[in-house]
Amino acid sequence: MFYNYAELEDGTQVAFSNVLDGGEVQVSIERPVELGFDSAMCTLPAFEWSEIEGFDEADIARLDSFVHNNAQLILRLAREASREYA
Repeated sequence: MFYNYAELEDGTQVAFSNVLDGGEVQVSIERPVELGFDSAMCTLPAFEWSEIEGFDEADIARLDSFVHNNAQLILRLAREASREYA
């Protein structure tokens, strides 16, 4: 399950998962484009990016900075959500 976290100025949506096995949290990022979405996933706490489609290096650098700046809050919210639905 994913929970909405933020909408950035360009319409990019950021969402996070429950805490997964191993203590990881997935951060899903989607930006609407003409024929669908650009998308990427970042795994916390390792900050490993995967499934990048449509975002260029500058986009990922900006998003990586956003995720780093918000990681502690995202992880806390994910832990709270996981307890609620356990």
